[in-house]
Amino acid sequence: MKKTLLAAGIAAFALGTTPAMAKTLVYCSEGSPEGFDPSLYTAGTTFDASSKPIYNRLIEFKPGTTELRPGIAESWEVSEDGKEITFNLRDDAQFHSTDYFTPSRPLNADDVIYTFNRQMNEDNAYYQHNNGSYEYFNAMSMSELIDEIVKVDDYTVKFKLTRPEAPFLANLAMDFASIQSKEYGDKMLEAGTPEKVNQQPIGTGPFQFVNYREDAAIRYSANPDYFRGKQPLDNLVFAITSDAQVRYQKLRAGECHVMPYPNPSDIDEMKQNDSIQVLEEPGLNVAYFAYNTQQAPFDNPEVRKALNMAVNKDAIIDAVFQGAGQVAKNPIPPTMWGYNEAIDDPYDPEKAEQMLKDAGIENLEMNIWAMPVQRPYMPNARRTAELMQADLAKVGVDAEIVTYEWGEYLKRSSSLDRDGAVILGWTGDNGDPDNFLAVLLGCDGVGGANRAQWCHEPFDKLINEAKTLDDQDKRAELYKQAQVIFKEQAPWNTIAHSTVFMPLRQEVTGYTIDPLGGHSFEGVDLE
Repeated sequence: MKKTLLAAGIAAFALGTTPAMAKTLVYCSEGSPEGFDPSLYTAGTTFDASSKPIYNRLIEFKPGTTELRPGIAESWEVSEDGKEITFNLRDDAQFHSTDYFTPSRPLNADDVIYTFNRQMNEDNAYYQHNNGSYEYFNAMSMSELIDEIVKVDDYTVKFKLTRPEAPFLANLAMDFASIQSKEYGDKMLEAGTPEKVNQQPIGTGPFQFVNYREDAAIRYSANPDYFRGKQPLDNLVFAITSDAQVRYQKLRAGECHVMPYPNPSDIDEMKQNDSIQVLEEPGLNVAYFAYNTQQAPFDNPEVRKALNMAVNKDAIIDAVFQGAGQVAKNPIPPTMWGYNEAIDDPYDPEKAEQMLKDAGIENLEMNIWAMPVQRPYMPNARRTAELMQADLAKVGVDAEIVTYEWGEYLKRSSSLDRDGAVILGWTGDNGDPDNFLAVLLGCDGVGGANRAQWCHEPFDKLINEAKTLDDQDKRAELYKQAQVIFKEQAPWNTIAHSTVFMPLRQEVTGYTIDPLGGHSFEGVDLE
């Protein structure tokens, strides 16, 4: 209890008074959210601060798994042809009541239709306000897939699809599909402040938003009307702490209870500390280096393959991941079905240098974009960039390292005219290969999640065919063929798949590692 009160005192100092004896968990998050409307973003840091605590989805993932469970929808039925899915909504999902909004009704079918119309309907005021920048929705071709959403009654909604879509239900469990309040959205439009939906969020989730001090802290309180019951925690605080070493110091001192993305070099010491528990599991992730394939000379696959061949990825695993990971040769992790074991991924700097000469490339100058934050798939992008810079210099390439603040980095890196190549990565959102191959490499993701700006028709044809099939073995075979094309075309240099470590104070109970990379505090308690 003493440790809990210490953390509560810290939160109170930073964010205002905290009721005596209230249970407050402090999470030392690694970065600031881009906003609080999860439909607009793809970054895990943003989802951790928005969709995870504040919102619910029609279908959700069972904690610690990629299995589906009911969310806002109590049940659903799929038609025989796979083109109609009917969702039966619960009638007790209450939207948050705050000092800036009081709902007049529970969540109903109107909110579900509103949530998706604002992402797909160009006439919708929120589509126009956000310039149609719904990155996930667009990357997964949702506008082409969803023909119509029908309100059967207040608590029944039917999705009519243009084709069968194997990963559709799992896609609806993803963060971008968090259900928004139509009543709140309409009120903000009427007031002329639609941006407040992204600044002062309203959801039905286990915690409700209290306030945000930019780049410092976010405060939440338990939702007293949550349909799964009030949380054991009274308050949740995100203390934004970008430096992993500082996060670790705070964890040791009891100033935070949970920290993500520790330095690999600190893991052994953490495991020896009696006040800390360290959870770990193989990550469903990939770190990659994406060329802008629409810019010369990176529009030439032979140049891209040569640059890939020049980088010693084993050295990156040793120096950056401290052995807590493995070299990536495919864009999906080896723990995922459909992984192609037969792919070859050589390191051959001499051949790389010759291939560049054969392509007429001399004295190439390029930028290496290095992320400013740690992610589950990349503990230190700057150090990785330095190692790549040295390797590329050996084959005559002069590489300069550039970076930006995280939100700006994500925004700029998706631009069609972005220079050089960008270090980024991905943690799976739903356990399906489509979530990697289509979202990150499909033609619909160009200008958004497809940071390579790569649209290759043979690859696109395979992945689009795969998502229409019910037979997983047949889907897996198509995905294996797609990985062969990916390696031949080399829009990325696949770097690593990491092991995920999660350090917690010993007094934290009920926390589960999310294989999809998120951080949720639903059901978490402090002893």
